[in-house]
Amino acid sequence: MLPNWFEKKVLILGLSVSGVSAAKYLNRKGADVYITEYSEAKPEQSTLIKELQLMGIKIETGGHSDEFIRNSYLAVTSPSVPVDSPIMLKLKELQIPVISEVELAFSQTGKPFIAITGTNGKTTTTALTAHILSSEFNAKPCGNYGKPPCDYLDDMDLDFFVCECSSFQLTYSQAFQPQISVFTNFTPDHITWHKTLDNYFEAKARIFKLPQNPAFSVLNAKDEKLLEFSKHAAGEVFLFGAEVSDNCCYVKDDAIWYKRRGKEEKIIDIKDCPFIGEHNWQNAECAIICAKIEGVSNENIRQSIMSFKVPEHRLEKFAEKDGISFYNDSKATNPEASLVAINSFNDCNVALIAGGRDKMTDLSEFCEAIKKHISTVILIGEATDRFEESLKNSGFNNIIREGSMQSAIDKSIDLKPDVVLLSPACASFDMFSGYEERGRVFKKDVLSKIGKA
Repeated sequence: MLPNWFEKKVLILGLSVSGVSAAKYLNRKGADVYITEYSEAKPEQSTLIKELQLMGIKIETGGHSDEFIRNSYLAVTSPSVPVDSPIMLKLKELQIPVISEVELAFSQTGKPFIAITGTNGKTTTTALTAHILSSEFNAKPCGNYGKPPCDYLDDMDLDFFVCECSSFQLTYSQAFQPQISVFTNFTPDHITWHKTLDNYFEAKARIFKLPQNPAFSVLNAKDEKLLEFSKHAAGEVFLFGAEVSDNCCYVKDDAIWYKRRGKEEKIIDIKDCPFIGEHNWQNAECAIICAKIEGVSNENIRQSIMSFKVPEHRLEKFAEKDGISFYNDSKATNPEASLVAINSFNDCNVALIAGGRDKMTDLSEFCEAIKKHISTVILIGEATDRFEESLKNSGFNNIIREGSMQSAIDKSIDLKPDVVLLSPACASFDMFSGYEERGRVFKKDVLSKIGKA
């Protein structure tokens, strides 16, 4: 039975997109909603704040007051608030439960969730899974990609929530029980927030075991940690990336095949997939498993994959001119993410633009991949010195340093390679507001440059 929200005081932590979505939903259900934002309000938020206040939602910015916190029935947090922050410690002291917006949405609907987590590949897998399911059902991508799931709670015709879930969201989602849980891969990331690598893994792993056990668990057979973890995952377990069990999806004979309970079916030829790279084939394998579980026909799966457009900033081919193909992989904010892009190119001349704010992660595999697949590395941003030193220590010396994105683009085009690839392996905050702005600036500057050619 759904809770009665009428006149219950609910605290929303943060004016984030997900926080606002939760606030509006709870307000419609009769809750007394309070939004508390640690940061001062930005000028561009004034219209939103006025809209929320006209709905009767109380808002404070610039800190968390006792008045807003006191007597709250529940707190719904934005994903980025750390578990050891003063506000979280205060809520724990007052015994006020804290949940994520994802868990709130799950608690309000009987519709199934397909939860997709992992270090890399979540967004493409989420988008592709929703795209395939939409050939036969009403399925919406949501969570970290698309709209917050609370935005869809009033859609009575919705069949599936296909939800990209970050480790931050899952930390605060202890009663969330997806029908299908997908783990794309696992590499070190977000250690500052989680404190340890084990904490980071456990945040993601919780939706694969009791008490949140899904009906189906889908995990990466190429990831040794996930292959071992799959032995303990709940529900019917599927593996992707290799033919290793009776339930799996894999590449064989230049095609993607699906097997359930030992019965093998060919789904699509690799040549018909509109993306490159083994990592993207693995994303497709995840989506195929989810679609097959839900009963989508092989032909609809194939046609949906063929019509799929890769999400922006994720190894996105956006231009071609004078024999040069341009790829925007700005979402690659760590070396592990860049590795999958770098390894996607064989037997061609590739100029890689990399660098930004250094996450200080190990660069050994990154450098080895560059030696195999990249002709020239053009470095920008704060990480330039360490990246150059690591590359030279590995034996790679074809390195160019540039002071801006524009000059890096100019230099890369002057080299006349087959491919210009932006895959930074770094955060963007030394030069841009986020990876989205970095990617859009890259695309804009490339199009401006080649448009004059």
